[in-house]
Amino acid sequence: MKKGLLLVIGLVLVVSLLLIGCESQESSGSTNGQGLSVPQNLSVSLTGGSSQQTGIWVSGTGEVTATPDVAILTLGVQAQETTVKAAQSEAASAMAAVVNALKANGVADKDIQTQWYSISPVTKWDDKTNEQITTGYSVSNMVIVKIRDISKAGTIIDAVTEAGGDLTRINGINFTVDNPTAYYNQAREKAMQDAAAKAQQMASLAGVNLGKAIYISESGGYIPGPYPLRDYAAGASASTPISPGELNITISVSVGYSIE
Repeated sequence: MKKGLLLVIGLVLVVSLLLIGCESQESSGSTNGQGLSVPQNLSVSLTGGSSQQTGIWVSGTGEVTATPDVAILTLGVQAQETTVKAAQSEAASAMAAVVNALKANGVADKDIQTQWYSISPVTKWDDKTNEQITTGYSVSNMVIVKIRDISKAGTIIDAVTEAGGDLTRINGINFTVDNPTAYYNQAREKAMQDAAAKAQQMASLAGVNLGKAIYISESGGYIPGPYPLRDYAAGASASTPISPGELNITISVSVGYSIE
């Protein structure tokens, strides 16, 4: 009696498990045209779907030439003495003379900005004691100067070197456009035209019709950085030649087009 009851219970459990398995298979799959169950993870590939972006993707570049109208000069003074106080005093006097020279040549207060000020020990190695010893202190005071009249750049450099004497330091100069918006707009227009021409050619080669732009990304707006100059001090040439040349402003775009 007990064996018969256990056999019945076992058969019920087997049937239940088979029914659950069938329901699970039906819920986790789809049916193809022949009535066969197909797992969902295969249905995407069978229908040709894809998670990747489609269309024609190209990059375009636009470049325009600009004439600089502003010079950016990095200059200052550096003094070295046996004490911090003496070095500070000497650097302060030289810097005051440099600033006065800048203002006398038409540079406004708003166009003079402190970039770097430091006080650091000057050391050397002592062979007798086998250690570094402090021999003095160095004070540096550097500013960034915007020269709005480029034709006066050479004259200003000469005036600064005369005012600061041997303590004068000129680290670099670069040229830029004070308001580059118009140049950026021109470069951007050229970049988009370049991208559209590339995309149209690719569509023609592929035998498809080019659709509208569905994605646009911009990078660039590049203007060359500063040009290094040698340190100037008293005794520099009487007239310093400065040539601003031209600037190339470049913008790049990435554009995605749909296919009609």
